[in-house]
Amino acid sequence: MNDHGFVKKQDPEVYAALEGEEKRQAEGIELIPSENYVSRAVREANSSILTNKYSEGYPGKRYYGGQTYTDIVENLARDRAKQLFNCKYANVQPHAGANANIGLYFALLEPGDTILGMDLSHGGHLTHGHPVTYITKIFKFVRYKMKNADTGEIDYDEMREVAKKEKPKIVLAGYSAYPRELNYAKFVEIAREVGAFAVMDIAHIAGLIAGRAMKNPFDFGFDVMTTTTHKTLRGPRGGMILTRESEEVAKKIDKSIFPGLQGGPLMNAIAAKAVCFGEALSPKFKEYAALILKNAKAMEEVFRKANIRMLTGGTDSHLILADVFGSLGMSGKEAETLLDEVGITLNKNSIADDTRGPMDPSGIRFGPPAITTRGFKEKECARVAELMVEAMKNKDDKKKLSAIREEIRAMCKKFPIPESFV
Repeated sequence: MNDHGFVKKQDPEVYAALEGEEKRQAEGIELIPSENYVSRAVREANSSILTNKYSEGYPGKRYYGGQTYTDIVENLARDRAKQLFNCKYANVQPHAGANANIGLYFALLEPGDTILGMDLSHGGHLTHGHPVTYITKIFKFVRYKMKNADTGEIDYDEMREVAKKEKPKIVLAGYSAYPRELNYAKFVEIAREVGAFAVMDIAHIAGLIAGRAMKNPFDFGFDVMTTTTHKTLRGPRGGMILTRESEEVAKKIDKSIFPGLQGGPLMNAIAAKAVCFGEALSPKFKEYAALILKNAKAMEEVFRKANIRMLTGGTDSHLILADVFGSLGMSGKEAETLLDEVGITLNKNSIADDTRGPMDPSGIRFGPPAITTRGFKEKECARVAELMVEAMKNKDDKKKLSAIREEIRAMCKKFPIPESFV
């Protein structure tokens, strides 16, 4: 997959780790919904000569000279992002999704202003207001939850009441562990009632939106969307902020990211984003996004037949959140460790109103974006889910677990990680 010749000669310890990780990825099933494989072209751009270049500022308005080719690359990334998500403005400089969210807050708010976001335990994200984050020392966060964790219905009536009482400046949609599609019209309606910006964090489903497999919040009047560029978008690790139509908002966001929050952008990463966005504009990417949803449904059906409780009753997207403690008597951490041993990587995850702690919660979170990239279809994804269930139900049967590990290796050999998607 990679040429590590120079690293091998210069730094054998790092080389050994790189080779080990390459082998782990090649021989294992990756089910963490926020991870994926990138193309060889994206990797080459990400490790390109542009890593040498400082490019503080924006195209045509840089602080250093020698920006002919950096401007070309960043303009390509911005233009392709705008085409993908049907908006007028894009800032592709955030180093990560957290930077994108924090930069947005500083662009649109004053210290002490209020943000209404999804509760972490009901599927939200750390940067949406969890008390452990420093951003909560600057802004006030209030939360909404699901009305029913078994259906996934958001309590929009309660959200409206909280919004009327707290007068947030941002009504924030988006999630990291919520398997259903949101009612975007309701979010916009509530935001407009209280004079707030409607913002969507699409980090997890950006690729599904770009591939037209899920709805685009901009079509419902959202003002801004933040995102990562990896996960389902299948690009380099990084962030981005998209503005539907307001030039004033876009200018505030640009100023907030640089010089407000970050220094020089990672131009090598921006080049990789441009390549990724180009891939996402291809017809094949739409097929990929649609197949993710079909594959997730195939996995959902296996868990339903095994009587393992799934939060929200299943999935509309790329991820499934399962209550393995309530269904099988094993914690999420135990399940994560066990499945890792047989070559299936996923993550432990808290469930709504979890009685267990976040480092050893009741649930697991998994999904098919990465194995869909490898070419797995519904039949193979269903088999992976069956192997997961078999492993968890036979956790003390070493012979059974060994056989599962061998089957996983065989599947991975049959579906190697591709180097090109176009």
